[in-house]
Amino acid sequence: MNVLLTSVGRRAYMVKYFKQTLGEDGEVHVCNSDDKTVAFHYADKSVISPLIYDDGYIPFLLNYCRENRIDILISLFDIDLLVLSKNKEKFAEIGTRVIVSDPETIEICNDKWKTYNFLKKNGFNVPKTYLKLEDTILALDRGEIKYPVIVKPRFGCGSIAMSIAEDEMALLYYFRRNTRTINKSYLKYESASEDEKIIYQEFLPGQEYGADVINDLNGNYKNVIVKKKIAMRAGETDISETVDEPVIKRELERLSSLTRHIANMDCDVFLVDGKPYILEMNARFGGGYPFSHMGGCDLPGAIVEWCRGNEVKDSILTSSTGVRGYKELVITNVNSN
Repeated sequence: MNVLLTSVGRRAYMVKYFKQTLGEDGEVHVCNSDDKTVAFHYADKSVISPLIYDDGYIPFLLNYCRENRIDILISLFDIDLLVLSKNKEKFAEIGTRVIVSDPETIEICNDKWKTYNFLKKNGFNVPKTYLKLEDTILALDRGEIKYPVIVKPRFGCGSIAMSIAEDEMALLYYFRRNTRTINKSYLKYESASEDEKIIYQEFLPGQEYGADVINDLNGNYKNVIVKKKIAMRAGETDISETVDEPVIKRELERLSSLTRHIANMDCDVFLVDGKPYILEMNARFGGGYPFSHMGGCDLPGAIVEWCRGNEVKDSILTSSTGVRGYKELVITNVNSN
């Protein structure tokens, strides 16, 4: 069984997880729009792909999967998900199973304004959020929210163009600066009109948690693994500890039943006065997944077994609590030849 990880980026650990799962029974392939990623050097085979928005992107992947007998395709990047989801049947016709949720779910997760409205409509606690700068200023004047205010892209991941405004001067500055940043990055392909590229959220004072909401390949709920975020760097979790937070787990189990997403959904949650507030949903493996894996969860292994038609024991998708993990910088010596 051969696996292709698209938009692999810096996620070399995902290559290692799938290689451990497959052993001698298959290969792990990776692709990225450039080769400046150490993941290329851990994979069995690697290839430079066209950009996601290139007309040749899907034909390239289809041809690669056909020639290399790829059984499973998994994207590790938000922007990749929607185009793959819309072309899922084309891959199925050549025998490649794309592990991705339906387009509607992807669009809700990728668009933070849609995320907010979806969660609010379904009765989840969410931070007060505004799409227009003028609406945000009015809300501040009326006392609906107060500074600081989170200023971040409507679309995107990590910490690109994300700022904290402490006053109106900073709010106006970050609106202009972050809009320019978006227009110069890959986020420009996702963004709406000029005045709807950014959302504004109230600042929540509670403890932040990350969670892996795990469904099977038919969208049936399997488990939620909750992790306390202890330290962050550049939008990703640096130090995290698996914890038992039943109130968060119950809310995310309910979320799972509504989205019926496929495999993993990475969620960010704040616990404020004992109430969970959901900030973001990412319908993919997130940067916090290694902490769940360290605790004993093996979702890559489960995905491979599901694709083989085998049952997966619940124990494979559980993680011990109290496991604290640290990300470290590792220098890898790569022979350029």
